[in-house]
Amino acid sequence: MTTRFDWIATVLGAMFTGGLYLDGWAHTHGRVDDSFLTPWHAVLYGGFLTMAILLIARAAWGFKRDGSWRRALPPGYGLGLIGVACWFVGGPFDAAWHNVFGFEANIEALLSPAHAILALGFGLMAAGPLRAGFARAPGRWIDALPLVLSMTFVLSNLTFFTQIAHPVANLWGSGRRPIAFDVLELGITGMLLTAAVLTAPLLFLLAHGRLPAGGVTIVVGLNSIAMGFLYDRGPYPLFVVAALVAGAVVADMLRALLRAGRTRARAFRVFAAALPAVLFAAYFVALGLRAGLAWTPHVWLGTVVFGAVIGWLLSYLVLPPALTDESARLRG
Repeated sequence: MTTRFDWIATVLGAMFTGGLYLDGWAHTHGRVDDSFLTPWHAVLYGGFLTMAILLIARAAWGFKRDGSWRRALPPGYGLGLIGVACWFVGGPFDAAWHNVFGFEANIEALLSPAHAILALGFGLMAAGPLRAGFARAPGRWIDALPLVLSMTFVLSNLTFFTQIAHPVANLWGSGRRPIAFDVLELGITGMLLTAAVLTAPLLFLLAHGRLPAGGVTIVVGLNSIAMGFLYDRGPYPLFVVAALVAGAVVADMLRALLRAGRTRARAFRVFAAALPAVLFAAYFVALGLRAGLAWTPHVWLGTVVFGAVIGWLLSYLVLPPALTDESARLRG
């Protein structure tokens, strides 16, 4: 029953995430007006309501059965109720915010305090299968899939609200003419932020033995497709998304070749550095083939290298030497 509940929560999490990105697509394509009652909000809040009904109904049933709120929900899903509360607070707050300050435009929608509350609630609800998976011992590949998809939803929540920096949303480095210096600075910063946002969750799963075969392709691929959907302007984003998916496949193959994991710290750190480097290299190659590269080799190759450095440093955060056999070598 627990596995079945994980799958139900995962399917609803996918619907919820789809509603978020559909609403974002409406904003990036000029399909919104000065009204809270839009088709896009209907899909988004419909995703929330189905997830809320699942969690509340399961909690009520569990309390009736066991007489304890602590055991009312399966392990890992308790924080989801806090996420539901965030939306019951954030939804009316969002409507009131619009009435007082007007409707947000462009970047304002990403930084609105009301939307920040909704983003927190979304993350707490969507992460239920992720937390539940960590509450159990690792099992079959299919049993790990809800956990990986849940992490994808959480990651997509982060990239949605940091889309101003995401390379798929902005196509940093594209073009055949020199670009302004401030745009170049923003692009480099955005690429390095994306390196951290994409790499850290995957290394976290790998360090705890919860990243199944093909996990990088699932997480990076689905997230790249979602970000491409937000900005489906012409053929270039589609080509870039395909390149990132191909880069994720290469990263999965490299991980298998290295047998990177918690018990193989050196291989783990090599993979951590290679992951963002492979993704960025695939990204820049795709841009160069289709749209041209306005960035000089000094810049785009340097961005690949610094992406690798970020991955390597993150490996020490998620897998400190004290947790590996490296600690004995360091003391020696």
